[in-house]
Amino acid sequence: MIDSSGTGSTSSNAGWATVGALTTTIAVSIPVFLVGGLAVQVGEELDFSPAGLGLAVSAYFGASALASIPAGALVERYGATRIARAGIALAAVSLLAVAGLARSLWTLVAILALGAGANALGQLASNTSLSRHVPTHRQGLTFGIKQAAIPVSTLLAGAAVPVVALTVGWRWAFVIAAVAASATIPLVPRETRRKRTATESGQATTALIVIGLAAMLAAGSANALGTFVVSSAVDRGIEPGSAGLALTLGGAICALARVLGGWQADHHPERQVGVIAALLATGAAGLALLAVPGPVALVAGIATGFGFGWAWPGLMTFAVVRLHPQAPAAATSITQTGVYAGGCVGPLGLGAVADLAGYPAMWMSGAAAMVSAAVLMLFGSRLLRRHARA
Repeated sequence: MIDSSGTGSTSSNAGWATVGALTTTIAVSIPVFLVGGLAVQVGEELDFSPAGLGLAVSAYFGASALASIPAGALVERYGATRIARAGIALAAVSLLAVAGLARSLWTLVAILALGAGANALGQLASNTSLSRHVPTHRQGLTFGIKQAAIPVSTLLAGAAVPVVALTVGWRWAFVIAAVAASATIPLVPRETRRKRTATESGQATTALIVIGLAAMLAAGSANALGTFVVSSAVDRGIEPGSAGLALTLGGAICALARVLGGWQADHHPERQVGVIAALLATGAAGLALLAVPGPVALVAGIATGFGFGWAWPGLMTFAVVRLHPQAPAAATSITQTGVYAGGCVGPLGLGAVADLAGYPAMWMSGAAAMVSAAVLMLFGSRLLRRHARA
């Protein structure tokens, strides 16, 4: 909890909690992003195609979705510190298991699925830590910084290709990542006082389910963008290097948008679900641009589709935690389930559309899903406001 003995101590606690949440989020999410970043090298040795990569990633996020609500209950019962450290340890073990035990696609899928609980544990523990250590008027920015860890993980995974995978081998990249993840355990802040409330009384359950459905649609489209944009561009004659650079630009814009979005949330806390809907509408326009031929449309589509259409998770978490300070992990576990479910079904469903009707049809379907998510977010916002008034 925040130390009430002085402003300096409060500021120190908030800063420590922010650092801990950022490093925890990177540590527990890096396994799946490292598999994606090293997909060429891993796929060559384990003999699987891009479809196999999609299966592995979907299994990871599917298992994360199943683990989310139980993980929220564990955080409420045992506290954010213990569960965050357990999540980091599980992530490190899964990284080492990939390095030492992955000998086929199916062993890789099994290891990722078994280790996916680390993602749910670390994310929900970090949400709780921020809600209890950071003053309310600064939580928007800190949640934005925490969620910026996801595109940062993507960039780190990309950097691992030339630095490690192409020099000493991809398995060593997972060993190094495991050591780095373990080193973040001491950065998890201690709780001096912990709420053990496991009840969800007073929780806007209907609103959270609606927002979770919106998150599933939005996350599914955004994850499909990250999965298929390079292959889609190459299919239309664009060089892989150029497509990869455009995706890196989108990731950088996404990280910046998440931080700036959190900053503005502290100034206009009542409007954030509406802001999310606007971001999703902009992201939908970006996905539609990807259906247009040419490199200009590709860059603009990635910048708006990935940069803005994937910039909302921190704002969603902030809005939910703000209305459920008594049980932040239990509340965000519902919406986080939607995010993970989207990561599971989005690439599979939209990939099937691409196989049947081509990439332009896939991008238009993704844009329609994002528009639907924006509408559901607005509906969920009305339900949240009704709950707040009650």
